[in-house]
Amino acid sequence: MSQVILLFSLGGPEVIVILFAILLLFGGKKIPELMRGLGKGIKEFNNARSTIESELKEGMKELEDEKKSSKS
Repeated sequence: MSQVILLFSLGGPEVIVILFAILLLFGGKKIPELMRGLGKGIKEFNNARSTIESELKEGMKELEDEKKSSKS
């Protein structure tokens, strides 16, 4: 297990090499566009997650209310 963690631990030099490779692959003009798209994707994911979370909480509350009313 610790070997897997060591495999994915990135230090400063590794991050710099990865960023340099991204810069070479996509070019300086495409990076802002890529980051914008990534930001929009993360925003949509968080919105969907919060919507599902609120629906689940609402459904659980309705079930609790039904159980309370059936016991009375």
